[in-house]
Amino acid sequence: MSDASKVSLEDLLGIMAMLRDKDHGCPWDRKQTFRTIAPHTLEEVYEVIDTIERDDYEHLANELGDLLFQVVFYAQLGAEEGYFDFSDVVSEIGQKLLTRHPHVFPDATMESFGTSSDISTEEVQGNWEQIKQAEREQKGNSTVSILDDIPLAFPALTRSRKIQKRASNVGFDWPDYTGVTTKVHEELAELSEAIMSDDSAHIEEELGDVFFSLVNLSRHLKKDPEACLRQANQKFEKRFRRLEQKISNEGLDMQSMSIEQLEQYWQLAKSED
Repeated sequence: MSDASKVSLEDLLGIMAMLRDKDHGCPWDRKQTFRTIAPHTLEEVYEVIDTIERDDYEHLANELGDLLFQVVFYAQLGAEEGYFDFSDVVSEIGQKLLTRHPHVFPDATMESFGTSSDISTEEVQGNWEQIKQAEREQKGNSTVSILDDIPLAFPALTRSRKIQKRASNVGFDWPDYTGVTTKVHEELAELSEAIMSDDSAHIEEELGDVFFSLVNLSRHLKKDPEACLRQANQKFEKRFRRLEQKISNEGLDMQSMSIEQLEQYWQLAKSED
């Protein structure tokens, strides 16, 4: 995009206000609310992640723009309702970054930047959680829990990881991954027993415990379970499409083939990775 055609942040905020104009705005934009926009926000987040994971950096700015538009939309809705505006959004995150990085901004001001610090990454993460917990307690809830404010709407794997991380911050955790690995095997054994009992509710419970333990293992191995599963999905899809093509090229019908035949083609598809 040439400099002459570039749109500034101020322009973007103006465009958003025009889209919501009661007389001349867009009918679709005018009818939106916080709740109706929320699903679109989730879609845009996933599209940003997908672009990054495909190393498609040529289109990343475009996807990030779509995500920024969601923030701008919420800010416009907030301003119309008298809740907040875009400057409040910027101020909130700015203050949060200053207060949560005392090793970078000792006085929680930009002017205090520059003081040397030898703090480690682990210490930074520990301090971050302690500061966030203090912020939660300052909200005035006398029964505050370390698990408070973990959104229920999070994907289950992500929420599981958040819960486990919070518990770990107060010492409720295995010392290393070996204990978690043992726990995974224990949960798998309990799942096998539940399957043998043919108790649907028990199977569901034990299967959930297996997932929870696997998320815990991924956390100890410093891996994101959502990212790991997305990669596994992509790998399977790539191989399965290759398998389908091979079978089609030979004029065969997958549904009429035996599991042994399918396994042979699957191994061929895997060998081409």
